[in-house]
Amino acid sequence: MNCECLRMLAAWSREAHLHLRVITLAAALLMPGLESHADPIPPVATANNMQIIGHSDLNGAGKGGEGLALAQYPSGQRVLFLAHESAPMCVSVIDVTHPEDPKVITQLPVEANFARCNSLGLSGTTLAVAHQVEKPGQPYAGMDVYDVSDPTHPKKLSHFDSSGPHSRGVHYLWFTDGQYAFLSTGAKDFVPHNKDDDQFLMIVDLRDPVHPKEVGRWWMPGTRVGDKETPPPRVAPFDAGIRMHSPALSPERPDRVYIGWIDGGLVILDISDKAHPKLVAHKSWQSVGDGFAHTLVPIPSRNLLIQTEEATAANCKDWPKRDWVWDISNEHNIMPLAAFPPPADFAALCKAGGRFGAHNIDMNRPVSTSRTLTRTVVGSFFNGGIRAYSIEDPYHPVEIGYLVAAAPPGNQTHTIQINDVYVDENGLIYANDRLTGGLDIVRYTGAVPLQ
Repeated sequence: MNCECLRMLAAWSREAHLHLRVITLAAALLMPGLESHADPIPPVATANNMQIIGHSDLNGAGKGGEGLALAQYPSGQRVLFLAHESAPMCVSVIDVTHPEDPKVITQLPVEANFARCNSLGLSGTTLAVAHQVEKPGQPYAGMDVYDVSDPTHPKKLSHFDSSGPHSRGVHYLWFTDGQYAFLSTGAKDFVPHNKDDDQFLMIVDLRDPVHPKEVGRWWMPGTRVGDKETPPPRVAPFDAGIRMHSPALSPERPDRVYIGWIDGGLVILDISDKAHPKLVAHKSWQSVGDGFAHTLVPIPSRNLLIQTEEATAANCKDWPKRDWVWDISNEHNIMPLAAFPPPADFAALCKAGGRFGAHNIDMNRPVSTSRTLTRTVVGSFFNGGIRAYSIEDPYHPVEIGYLVAAAPPGNQTHTIQINDVYVDENGLIYANDRLTGGLDIVRYTGAVPLQ
């Protein structure tokens, strides 16, 4: 490859800090004998019962979202699919066959700087990727569907369009069974009373991934223009919208979907008839905290529900943002049992910079490459890093491990900002940073197992 070609590749890169990585990748592809080296393990600020064993800077792209999925191919190759929070990349595809040496094998850029992918779901070799835009009415909003039977060359099968004059598209999705995708989205025909209430549950049939089609939807009563119900009250002072965030399903209760509805609180729906979801349980968030009910992970075998909030303001200005344990033995009267305890260095983390508080947790995806956790919870806490808790006694969650990496280069918060986590069947933790910290692969070493 001549120098002029290398210069052209660099010019095509969307970000200046990607240039060197683009050139290196091109050289490696054209000269197979050129060996690449593992990205160095980043320094750790503080840790207990956890250690980083592998790291990828994602070719400098950074901006890890809240979408991680792991595939085991018949050849033995293991591949992690990572959704990016914002431009320039949409998805990174990473070979993690050797977890101490993860390698980016391809990356899919976003179509425009105003588009973001943030979330994805994988079933077999079908990958569904969320597409959200900055402003309602912009193009590309919806869901892209790929065939990833060859992970080096994802093949786009279809685009499910959910753009519209009041829609930003899909923020988050769940897809694991090869049949239905559960989207947090807007739509052409959905007009919210309040612009911040623009995303609701849409169920999309993906059995034919080339021709996805909507089969059902549900929204919080009173949030849509035309509803007979009174619009629900706002959460003050941090009004983040009465809109859907994360759906989660459990094979133990395939007729239920468990949803964090941000300032709308907690929602459990009966989806035995997917064309007509029905409300089973709803806990209004105004009476519980400062809003932003984010993710629900059911543990039906123990009649428990783990629920997260999301810290959205720097330096704990919106504290408390915590994880909770709920009793769902009576679905029609679910009850909070306990909030997870803050870390011992809580005060210091609140002053360190950037966000501190709860966000995502491992979601017990019903796939062979995910460990089902029923007595421990692993979560992301922004500048609080990765933290693990025992819920053996659901009334008294206990922290059993944590890892806070040092501030990555170029991170404007001067802290790590861990955004999402995934625990594989072997107990390895995959965690990505929301800004510049890339991907860490972490081994838990505590005496209390992740189970």
